[in-house]
Amino acid sequence: MIATSPDTTETAIIVGVITPDTSRWAVRDNLNELEQLARTAGAHVTDRVTQSRTRIDPATFIGSGKVNEIKRLVAEQGTDLVIFDDDLAPVQIRNIERKMDAKLLDRSALILDIFAGRAQTAAAKTQVELAQLHYLRTRLTRRWTHLSRQKGGIGTKGPGETQIETDRRLIDKRIATLREKLDKIDQQRMTQRKARRSYTQVSLVGYTNAGKSTLMNAMADEDVFAEDQLFATLDATTRNITLDGVEEVLLSDTVGFIRKLPHRLIESFKSTLDEVRASDLLMHVVDVTHPRFEDHMQVVEDTLEELEAHDIPQLLVFNKVDALDDTHLLRALRRDYPDAVFVSALRGIRVEELKEELLALIRKDYVERTVVIPVTEPALIARVHRVAEVLNEEYVYTDESSNGVQKPQAVAHITYRASDKQDQRLVEMVDALEFGQHEDPQPAEVPA
Repeated sequence: MIATSPDTTETAIIVGVITPDTSRWAVRDNLNELEQLARTAGAHVTDRVTQSRTRIDPATFIGSGKVNEIKRLVAEQGTDLVIFDDDLAPVQIRNIERKMDAKLLDRSALILDIFAGRAQTAAAKTQVELAQLHYLRTRLTRRWTHLSRQKGGIGTKGPGETQIETDRRLIDKRIATLREKLDKIDQQRMTQRKARRSYTQVSLVGYTNAGKSTLMNAMADEDVFAEDQLFATLDATTRNITLDGVEEVLLSDTVGFIRKLPHRLIESFKSTLDEVRASDLLMHVVDVTHPRFEDHMQVVEDTLEELEAHDIPQLLVFNKVDALDDTHLLRALRRDYPDAVFVSALRGIRVEELKEELLALIRKDYVERTVVIPVTEPALIARVHRVAEVLNEEYVYTDESSNGVQKPQAVAHITYRASDKQDQRLVEMVDALEFGQHEDPQPAEVPA
């Protein structure tokens, strides 16, 4: 892992490639993000190197001439790391490393290193290790110089297995063990999600460092870890918030997305990202001050599609409006995204308005229903008041001719308005009672 001690900070040169499909300005912005990633990992970037190519060099990615140029920079400055903004093939890594005395990382390796440093819980550590092993498995030839074929001679004959094959087999065994651990973690989280199924579940999604954790703090009035760094949050954090004093919502903060997020990392974080898939609604948080925020929005949409979560209803939230100096851009965004909410999570600007918009979106699919509950079930009657909006409530005695009971029964006729999830749970509880009844629901007319 990259050192982070002030006395041992590693220096790095970052490398980007300009192709016919990628503009010089886009590569510059990509290298800005790569530098921020390197800084998050604990490295100090001393130089940037760009190369224009009509096609990628299959042997060295950037061409032998540019490799020699970087080699000279490494030798002159004593650079520790060379970091490419793109993922390199194993043969490219091997060929480049042979020419320079510095560690070589591509974008995926750097992101995995950051995740390894940020992982706190057993689940996150297991997920990161699994992704690292998948990444490492195809790159054994560069990781250990001893991994060469066994030489012949007396005393060296064996089953014919190379050291690389041995290490690959050990990695496969470790991967299988980690998958078993993650399966158990997934089962535990599925049990937790089942316990929450009667609540509306909302997940915060967005590009890394968009301010999701800060927004969660503002909405839940709690102190979830938030920092101005990439991937400050790895584990899904869930808090219970109440909207308008009635609607209880489970709000989850999830790991941020990023351009070229390693596919294996997404696979490994399946149990964490299942929080997104299980959501009833997504709040897509966007850092409106970033010059490429629209590209970030597209990355999030593409990642949600990969997670098969792109069909979940979304509420678009533009964050950090207090730091936006371009009033023309703000007006244009309000015109182009009329249903979006513009907030400053850090300063609490329009957070209450965001809660109102969230509540309105949740109530969009509310239903109205009338239930009959015996007065001997005060806990259930109280639950109706807690999780639904009671429109009418009347206490009467049942009639034997209509209900077939042997004696009059005191019951509560309650008409309520509730979300589909809350309604289903209440109906289940009413149906479990001996004298409980419910009428077919009607679409709710929710005031604006």
